[in-house]
Amino acid sequence: MKTQITRIGLATAAIVAAVSLAACGGGGGDATPAPQMGTLGVSMTDAPACGFDAVNVTVSKVRVNQSATASETEGGWTDITLSPARKINLLNLTNGALETLGQTALTAGRYTQLRLVLDANTGAGMANTVIPTGSTTEVTLETPSALQSGIKLVPVGGGFDIAAGQRFDVVLDFDACKSVLTKGNGKYALKPVVKVIPTAINGISGFVSPALLPSHVMVTAQQNGVVVSSTVPNATTGEFFLARLAPGNYDVAITADAHAASVISAVPVATTTSTTALSTAAAPLAMQASTVASISGKVTMLPASATEAAYVSAKQSFAAGPTVTIKYQGADLATGAYSLTQLPTAAPQYAAYSATLPLVFAASTTTTPGTGKYLVEAKASGYAVKTTASVDVALTSPVNVDFALVP
Repeated sequence: MKTQITRIGLATAAIVAAVSLAACGGGGGDATPAPQMGTLGVSMTDAPACGFDAVNVTVSKVRVNQSATASETEGGWTDITLSPARKINLLNLTNGALETLGQTALTAGRYTQLRLVLDANTGAGMANTVIPTGSTTEVTLETPSALQSGIKLVPVGGGFDIAAGQRFDVVLDFDACKSVLTKGNGKYALKPVVKVIPTAINGISGFVSPALLPSHVMVTAQQNGVVVSSTVPNATTGEFFLARLAPGNYDVAITADAHAASVISAVPVATTTSTTALSTAAAPLAMQASTVASISGKVTMLPASATEAAYVSAKQSFAAGPTVTIKYQGADLATGAYSLTQLPTAAPQYAAYSATLPLVFAASTTTTPGTGKYLVEAKASGYAVKTTASVDVALTSPVNVDFALVP
């Protein structure tokens, strides 16, 4: 029941489970006019996960409400119920692929809240699981009990409008890399990071050399050093597609094990239906080999938080160009430990976007803080962001960098 975008060369399939509202009948006297109805369709997609071969969540229900503040027990909810609940491997949903969750009739109007309801890990505890890279064993993914009332989601832009007689489709864009965190002693916890975006297809496409595919290639679209969207190339063709981006300019960073990063600045996405190509199958993007190093340490939050997670990223800035994130990771929920590995020591390859392909890359020796050097940033919701001075991984590795975050 997964829909794969045709631009990556696979057939499209969609199975939509219809869920309809009960109609209210009128009594004697003047008839009450029937409400004007539209239709909402909901699907799910995902960014790649860091360090996992599978991230499974079991979805039982999607709920929608016109009130952004409504609790799960208040009125006004309309449900799309999956019966039976569906176990979905999020890592099958990259490169624009969709898993259709269903549709429902809604009264015309503006809707400002959705909730994604997951099954609890009862019995054998296999409703929500991960398979760490290199393992064949499913490990229970701990989900806080509050998630069974629904992961509260606010649509991008604050809401969406259902028009009478019209259908509107949204995608729940799950970021598995940010959503799955270690919890010490081989345990993992779900800290959901999910965006609600329109289904319209647009974005940034291209190909990387198939020779790079065993090297864990990741492609990200960024703005001001913040990862907006990420994907992994097709495992056979090397094609990638960063789908469903708000119109604007993006910096695209491509990373791979044992290779220097490739960065393309100011890639335009003109409209909600346009696609910008960075390379072709005949001339795919190549990457320069590099030695690699790592940065590790610990993030302490003062005061400690039982609800928030800390994230650490290694960044570089280009002279007269963008700041980009090269690697990022969530800190361990129990210990605060983190480790950013596969950081290239060689100069990144840089190209300004051009509609004329192929793009011409050159080694950038004018990065800040410099070749083999990184700015390391730690942040958590409700705490001030901390950024280090230059960290030189070319001199020694691993480099230890600790953070203490305060409000």
